[in-house]
Amino acid sequence: MVTKRKKQKKKNKRGSSVSARPARRRTMDVYQEAVDYLDSQQVPVECEAKTEEEEEEVSCLLSPLHTESLDLPDTPTPWRPEEMLERRLVVLRGILKSEEVYLRELDALLMPMKALWASAGTSQPVLSTQEVQTVFYQVPEIRDMHQSFCSGLKARLNGCDHNGSGSGDRPGLDLMVGDLFLKMVNQFSLYGGFIGNYEEAVEVVRRCAHTDARFRTLAESMMSNTGSEGKYTFEALLYRPLDRVTKTTLVLRDVLKTTPAAHVDHASLQEALRLSRSFLAGVNESSQSKREVTLSRRMNHRLMRDGFVVDASEGERYLRHLFLYTDLLLCTRVKQAGRGKQDHYRFCWYLPLARLKLRWVAEQRSPDLRLHAIRSKMFVFQQQLRQHKTKASRILAARSRKKVEQMELMLLTHSPQYRLELHSASTGTHSLLFSSLYELEEWREAIHKLTTDDVETVPPDLLTLTGSCVKLRMTQQPPLQSSSAVKDEESLCGTLGVAVHSARGLEQPACAYVCLEVDGYEFHDRQAQTHSSVRSLNPHWDQELYFQVDGAQQLKVICVSQPCVQGDDAVVAKTSVQLDPKTLTEQWRRQTLSLGQVKLAISLKYRPHQVGPPTLTSQQQPVFGVPIAAVARQEGGLVPHVVRCCVEEVERRGMDEVGIYRVSGGALDISTLKAAFDSNLREAVTRLRSAEVNVVCGVLKLYFRELPEPLVPTELFHRLAQMLDIQEVQSRLPALVSVLQSCPEPNRHTFLYLLHHLQRVSEKQDSNKMSLMNLATVFGPSLLRPPVAGLGPGSVPVDISQEVVVQVQVVFWFLQCRDLPEARTSLQPDSDQDDESTHL
Repeated sequence: MVTKRKKQKKKNKRGSSVSARPARRRTMDVYQEAVDYLDSQQVPVECEAKTEEEEEEVSCLLSPLHTESLDLPDTPTPWRPEEMLERRLVVLRGILKSEEVYLRELDALLMPMKALWASAGTSQPVLSTQEVQTVFYQVPEIRDMHQSFCSGLKARLNGCDHNGSGSGDRPGLDLMVGDLFLKMVNQFSLYGGFIGNYEEAVEVVRRCAHTDARFRTLAESMMSNTGSEGKYTFEALLYRPLDRVTKTTLVLRDVLKTTPAAHVDHASLQEALRLSRSFLAGVNESSQSKREVTLSRRMNHRLMRDGFVVDASEGERYLRHLFLYTDLLLCTRVKQAGRGKQDHYRFCWYLPLARLKLRWVAEQRSPDLRLHAIRSKMFVFQQQLRQHKTKASRILAARSRKKVEQMELMLLTHSPQYRLELHSASTGTHSLLFSSLYELEEWREAIHKLTTDDVETVPPDLLTLTGSCVKLRMTQQPPLQSSSAVKDEESLCGTLGVAVHSARGLEQPACAYVCLEVDGYEFHDRQAQTHSSVRSLNPHWDQELYFQVDGAQQLKVICVSQPCVQGDDAVVAKTSVQLDPKTLTEQWRRQTLSLGQVKLAISLKYRPHQVGPPTLTSQQQPVFGVPIAAVARQEGGLVPHVVRCCVEEVERRGMDEVGIYRVSGGALDISTLKAAFDSNLREAVTRLRSAEVNVVCGVLKLYFRELPEPLVPTELFHRLAQMLDIQEVQSRLPALVSVLQSCPEPNRHTFLYLLHHLQRVSEKQDSNKMSLMNLATVFGPSLLRPPVAGLGPGSVPVDISQEVVVQVQVVFWFLQCRDLPEARTSLQPDSDQDDESTHL
């Protein structure tokens, strides 16, 4: 039993440091209120004394809403099951009384709401409609949730009392309340909204109390029918839900401690406690922007963001912990401490945010044998770890996990390829490296919002600021996949396909590309990007990208604008997509992502299977002189990128060029562009934009000429030639199109894609002087070739003098057809699946 003297001594000890440690004060008050209540109900409580050093650590590391600040150590209880059930009834009755008091407080808080709503519609409102919404946000819903819980608990306790407190000699054995607690905890998202809005609500109350005498009178004295303590301020009542949600974890622990393990409620109470802890932990993480430290010069530096980054200094790479405050960036090195002691930080460098300039670039990297070796080792260790788990070998599993973590740390340090350059006129330049463009953009946005052109302040007390990192940090460990507790059934392991179709909603025309990133283990490449589109407000890509994933849960999508001539790439929009293995299938499923104002159409499909060992990333395979079917498989589409890029570039700036496709470009320039397409698509697209338009045309014609098999298969040559003998035009055109249906898909859709383009070129023949016959003369010999004489079944030799005539005439008649089928550039997504809009 805790005596009054001990309780008073505890209160006095805490009171001596209340002003210095408000977070600890609120935490310990919650605990003390629970102790006082249990004491009044004659329930013994074992109080574990904390040393001053432990209390200081709580105040430094935990916010008032941190789960562990309420998570008292479990101690063995000597009570028999009968005694536990008796104490359980006492605890539940106390919870009921506490709930009734809390409901009266919520009623007192809500009492003026109707009057304030009515006033908001008048010419002299006390609060505006928006202010009323802010002040009472989620309060009615929270009140209804607790009313339902209180009514259910009261009914069951009354039923237990009417039945003689249970059955037999074990009172309360049949009393079930776990479902009530679980139902309430599952609605804690209401508290999440209230907590997120709390500071703004308090600010409205304070501001309006200061400016409006009517509201000040209300805010300073709100009444409740709770006896002698029925008088509150508005702020005090607003704090009650914040205080109540922290107490829920504590009372759940008390109920669980007095519930025998064999009781039917035990499992549901355990789950409710787990959910409550998880909720409070999430709230604690989201409160990161409220952390600040006051330095010796009375300068407040509020911490806005922190995390682990790679610092590139003098050609070396170091893993550092970066802290973003309201007025500066602080780079530190973590110094690991021994067991039982705190880690501490050592200063590396800092940059004031005033007049700080930012620039990011993507480094071009060739296949790295060292990174491949690291990935291969990590894959082997991860396989061993999974085997050890099945064999329940803790020691071997711990060793394998440590090795996986070591490999991940090496990859985290040496694999980043996105560089964020930070330049300060007063303190110099530093470069940070990131593996994720999405993460880099989040840092860039956070820094840019705080960057000003104000005159620089006095340099901060760096020693004090660095020393404060331990208590201010929000990110405790590097982001390692092996450290996350992700269940296999909650993540993806296999092949993930992403088809990027098109975007709309850009503020201005841009040459854009889409970068995709997946999470999980980095055995294989986790990033890919589309080719760059032509300059447009509604860019199209129709490109398929594939990932080998293990442990993936999220897909990051970044839309990037690329300068058409010179300049830096700029992120236009980004979003994150949750990957649910239960909803993804092996069929394409189309959806529209909302990236702010930009709407991006993509399709997803997923095939689960065991991921194989990593392979060394090879250079891009050539596309010239390669069968079009092989290029289509390689690129995951139906129309090769080289064809689409050239066509789009011609339509962008060459439609009025006289003699387009007839006037030749420079042979050397064409050869250079061809080599670029064979080695690096992104570089080729960049070169394409600055090349002469006749060179672009020359590259397109060269691609078709160098195909090992013509675009229209040779076995169709004679059938198409026979179609020319049909006298009626209305019959000849459908016959030609019907023969085309027997072509392989990549050949057919590429041919149709080109025909539609040439028709659009001919529409400008008044300017470019290129009629359908002129275009057919240029492209006919490249697209259609007769079989070699004497080869193939039923082959008929073609006179060389007639060969060119047939080639030109076939293409000419195709170009005259105005009802040509539309060309598809990518594989058709599953037509049975609905187009889903995903707003993120």
